[in-house]
Amino acid sequence: MSAQHELVWFRNDLRTIDNPALYHACQSTQPVIAIYIATPQQWHQHDDAAVKLDFWHRNLVQLEKELAELNIELHFFQHDNYQQIPDLIATICQQWAVNQVHVNAELAVNESQRDANVIERCQDIGVAYQEHHDQLLLPPASIRTKTGTPYKVFTAFSTQARQRLATPPSLYPVPNPCKKISDNATKRLSGQCQFADIHWPTVSKKIQTFWPAGQQEALTRLTEFCQQPIQHYKTDRDTPSLAGTSRLSPYLASGILSAAQCWHATLHCEMSDGVHIWQNELLWREFYKHTLIDFPQVSKHKPLKLQTEQIEWRHDEEQLVAWQDGKTGIPIVDAAMRQLLTRGWMHNRLRMIVAMFLTKHLLIDWRLGERWFMQHLIDGDLSANNGGWQWCASTGSDSVPYFRIFNPVTQSQRFDPKGIFIRHYLPELAHLSDKDIHLPSAKNRPENYPSPIVDLKRGRLRALSAFKGV
Repeated sequence: MSAQHELVWFRNDLRTIDNPALYHACQSTQPVIAIYIATPQQWHQHDDAAVKLDFWHRNLVQLEKELAELNIELHFFQHDNYQQIPDLIATICQQWAVNQVHVNAELAVNESQRDANVIERCQDIGVAYQEHHDQLLLPPASIRTKTGTPYKVFTAFSTQARQRLATPPSLYPVPNPCKKISDNATKRLSGQCQFADIHWPTVSKKIQTFWPAGQQEALTRLTEFCQQPIQHYKTDRDTPSLAGTSRLSPYLASGILSAAQCWHATLHCEMSDGVHIWQNELLWREFYKHTLIDFPQVSKHKPLKLQTEQIEWRHDEEQLVAWQDGKTGIPIVDAAMRQLLTRGWMHNRLRMIVAMFLTKHLLIDWRLGERWFMQHLIDGDLSANNGGWQWCASTGSDSVPYFRIFNPVTQSQRFDPKGIFIRHYLPELAHLSDKDIHLPSAKNRPENYPSPIVDLKRGRLRALSAFKGV
């Protein structure tokens, strides 16, 4: 095949708007081909949730249609893991006389090693490899202390980031339609599979309805959030019974929406405390992604504060399962865990409450909670999930001091004072008064609701003792 082509390899960037890899590929005068490689065994090793895989599936359906409008066919492949990918890419490049491979960088250790191997194979066969950054607002290693080291404190990181973002990152438009591949060209690539051949998990229609697919849906949600709710974000974001958060995290985690699109949207809002705080949430996401790059041990099940490996975590399978199933006897914890199991998502305030309950009151290893979240979250993202868990466990960058332990009952009384959220997910407690619902006494606790699996005061003291010597 004499005609040359540009190749776009889609991974965690399932969109056509603000997609630098796609945009740059389409600037060529050559036809563009696109590929997606499913790796089910790798997904399993990474604990990717069924709800997230289903979300990828549904968004790939949308992406395939959007690419077709640009005269680009999306070809699908399936391999168990990353090991076979370098040879696959090389075969595609040789079969289709590829001039350049375009990708948006993935940041975790396994993905970085995979891409390094692909780059080496491309060099072997004389094919250029262009890596772009779409997950970050600011390039890797661009935010540094005066001594040139990575930041470990969010406030200092965010201050410098805001200064840099005075000139916001450029947004890439949807490219113009590309040159069509000639009709007499072989359209099927070596090793290609049908989209239907890929095994995708099945999830409930209720979850699919709650999280509709497509970049247009993501942009609609972003626009609607910035029109009004963002102005009340300061006060509403901590109340789980309110729709006070953007609920854009699944779209960001799977690359249906970019952080740059979100940042630009805030610049068109009337500045307020709510806007500033939501920008801070985007910067926390940025902070954790830079941490993932600068401290690769967090991709390897290691704490950022290595000395915290000395903590003697408890091994209590019964209490762990009770936490996972939402049967701890602490209503706000149980309601939150049941939200996770039924929605594939959990309110951020609740994530902190349940994580601190597991790691402090039960003194169970944060890595078990981190894994459970990844196995069930539609917005499971290694850097954000790891960063959040290490923050709550007092093992990570700029984490909460070990002695600052959320009391889940107090949190419940403060952020769900009338028990609206608890009643929704724990209907067995719906008849209790607003006072009793936060911690039912033995007298008014229903028979089908468990007694607390831990005394909160004793659990707190045990955690203080375990952390004190570290």
